[in-house]
Amino acid sequence: MLSLKFALLCAFAVAAMAAAASPAVAANPVVVMDTNQGTIEIELYADKSPVTVKNFLDYVADKHYDGTIFHRVIEDFMIQGGGFEPGMKQKKVKAAIKNESGNGVSNARGAIAMARTSDLDSATSQFFINTVDNERLDEAKYCAFGKVVKGLDVVDKIRKVKTGNAEGFQNVPTEDVVIKSVTVKK
Repeated sequence: MLSLKFALLCAFAVAAMAAAASPAVAANPVVVMDTNQGTIEIELYADKSPVTVKNFLDYVADKHYDGTIFHRVIEDFMIQGGGFEPGMKQKKVKAAIKNESGNGVSNARGAIAMARTSDLDSATSQFFINTVDNERLDEAKYCAFGKVVKGLDVVDKIRKVKTGNAEGFQNVPTEDVVIKSVTVKK
């Protein structure tokens, strides 16, 4: 009986040392996007898109998104922001990042993805939130890197705003939809 207790104690000790030796896996970060239409919380999949999430969080830390607008809204497609201030004044951006599409995250309703040009590795600060399932964007290699976990009703409110043409752009809200701030949830 004593040897069984000793063996169990040793097993628990080894398991405890192994757990202490392995680094803790951090939970995926959640950002809080405060807009003039309400608040949206988005979980970012750092485990599946580390380059993209780091890029997005760097812009958050620099307060790049604060005061920007959702400058492109297509009701049954997506809402896009992160690159323009009111009046369609474009913000300066950092270098483009490597495309991480094919990470297993789909452009489903509520997913956040990087906007880009026809160059696969051209994403900088602009992002979009899918308002419907857009699996065709997976095939087109648009990198989805997170999902709205709270505030999908706010996304739906934004997707229904009136849009028109402004400064040579189409699908621009006629009244600014402002991103007041984006912060990491603690």
